[in-house]
Amino acid sequence: MTTPDDDLARIAEQERALSFDTFDLTTAWQLGKLLQELGTERGLGIAIDITLHSMPVFYAALPGVTPDNVQWVRRKRNLVLRYFRSSYAIGLDLKQRGKTVADNGLADADFAPHGGSFPINVKGTGCIGAVTVSGLPQRDDHNLAVEALALMLAKDLDALRLA
Repeated sequence: MTTPDDDLARIAEQERALSFDTFDLTTAWQLGKLLQELGTERGLGIAIDITLHSMPVFYAALPGVTPDNVQWVRRKRNLVLRYFRSSYAIGLDLKQRGKTVADNGLADADFAPHGGSFPINVKGTGCIGAVTVSGLPQRDDHNLAVEALALMLAKDLDALRLA
C-alpha cells in the first residue's frame, strides 16, 4: 500500500524530472492540446488550464465541467504559483503535519491544497507557470497532468507515475 511519504517522494522526483529546456506559448498550446486530446479520448469531464506567470495561455473545458471546476483550477493554480510545488504535494504535506492553508495565512477561498496543478519548470530558471487539471478525483487530476508532461518531455511515465 502506498503511503503519503511514498507519494511525496515520487512527486519530488516528478518535479525534478519534468523540466523543460524552454517553454513558450507554442509549447503551452501543445501541452494544453495534448491534455484536451487525452481527456476527450477518455471521455473525461475536465477543465484544463495553463498559466505562465500571471498570464492565462490555454484553457479548455470538456463536456461535464461545471463552474465549480473553474474555481478549483484557480485555487489549485494559486497554490502552485505561490510555492512552486505541485498542489497535491502541498496538500499531502499539510495533511501529514495537521495543518491547513489558513495556518500559512492563506484564504481557503483562494488556495486549494488538492491534486491537479503542477509547476511548469524550465531548467536554469525554475517555475514559470502551472498546468492545472480539474474534474477528477485529486490523485487522478495530478496523474493526468504528470502523464501529459511526461509525454511532452519523452520521459518514462511508468517510472514517474504515482503507484
